[in-house]
Formats: sequence, structure tokens, C-alpha cells
Amino acid sequence: MQESTKHKRVLVTYHVWDRTVRIFHWINLICIVALISVGLIILYGKSFGISSDGKILLKTIHTYFGYVFVLNLCWRIIWGFLGSKYARWAAILPFGRGYKAALGSYLKGVRENRPPSYLGHNPLARLMVTLLLLLLITQATTGLILAGTDLYLPPFGHEIAEWVTASGEDHTKLADLKPGSKEHVDPQSYKEMRAFRTPFITVHKYGFYILILAIILHIVGVVITELKERNGIVSAMFTGDKVFSETPVDLDRDKSE
Repeated sequence: MQESTKHKRVLVTYHVWDRTVRIFHWINLICIVALISVGLIILYGKSFGISSDGKILLKTIHTYFGYVFVLNLCWRIIWGFLGSKYARWAAILPFGRGYKAALGSYLKGVRENRPPSYLGHNPLARLMVTLLLLLLITQATTGLILAGTDLYLPPFGHEIAEWVTASGEDHTKLADLKPGSKEHVDPQSYKEMRAFRTPFITVHKYGFYILILAIILHIVGVVITELKERNGIVSAMFTGDKVFSETPVDLDRDKSE
């Protein structure tokens, strides 16, 4: 903890976000930007005049970015049990004793233009983070299933390939199976697979739109918080540090003294 004086205000710097949280954040950002960009091109492929082979290539690129995204997300979920205080789920999810009162106090402070300061996520931000987490998990899960139904890629691709070819243990039929082609497939099995795929692609598509909206709201919330509270919420994702002129509500006093 470091202290400095400016215009008679004591500013205290606290280290909040550990390295793992910061690395996760930026890898997640890169993956999401890439997935959204490629996803939009796939979604509006006809308007761009993309061929069937081109669409398969784009889906493959989308999937490999998705693998990085999923691995990064899985590691963050694990880190929520192992990480530093403010990286843990107890400090992130909107549950637990006292959360409702903390949310009410924070909203009252917002209305009075003096919101309480938090080292970690404030009670309102915890709701947004939870929404984003649920959307990311939904997109990851449905995306992995669609990677199997569209491209026969892991983790479910082999089983789906066996299904559409009705090959059972005869894996020789799988060698000639190609994504986007109806050759070497059993018509009835392929039809059943496409019916199975439909709800997942619907959830993935509309989850995609909701995620974009949630990201916009998240960015707006971060910018407003930065402008009003000036605690370094943006720079903290680079340095891990936040700066306060008053004692944060969620300060671990035993460790700060």
C-alpha cells in the first residue's frame, strides 16, 4: 500500500487484481472480439458472397478461437476458487449474507452522487459480471456442440460423425466424411442430427446478440464508474492497482494494516 498527497487529499493505492485475473481479462477480450468478428461474417455470409468452402474455413477459424476462449474461461472458473480475495467467487457473485443490504446501500449512494468505494466489484457490477459469466458459459457450451455438428471437431465431433454415418464401430465410413457435405451420411441419421442441432444454434445465435448488448452495457458502466469515482478501474486491468481517497467498503483491514 502506497500513499501520496495531492491538493490535501490522501490517495491510497491498493493492489486488487492479481496477474491471472488480468491475463484472463485480456485473452478473453481478444477472443471475444475475434469470435464476434468472424461470427458476424459467418452469419451474414450470403451478403458477403462467401462460398460454402469459405464458410467452412471461417467456421474452423471461429472454432479454434473458441477453443482458446473455452480454455481461458475454464481456468478463470477454477481461479475463482484458488485466486486472491477479489478474484474469488465469494467477492464476485451476487450472493451471500449482506449482499442485498450492500446493493441497497450502493444504489442509495449512486442516487445521492456519492457511491461507496469498493476495491473489488461493487454490488451492481457483481450483477453484470454474473450475467456476462452466464452468457460466456452458454456461448462456450453451445459453441462446442456446434463445432461437432458443423465440423465434426472435438469434443463431440467423433460421436456426431458416428451418428450421421450410422457407422457404429465401423470407422472406415468416417474417413470420407467432410464438413458441409451430405456425402457418406445416412439420410435419416443426418436429419435427426440437424434437428438435434437446431435449439443449440438458436441459443448460440440469440446469446450472441445478448452478449454484445451486455458487453456494451459493461463498457458504459466501467466508463461511468471511472469518470465518477476516479479509482483507476480501467488502468487496474493493466497494473492491478486501484487508487482511493477514502477507505473502501470491502477492504480487508487485517491485511492492510
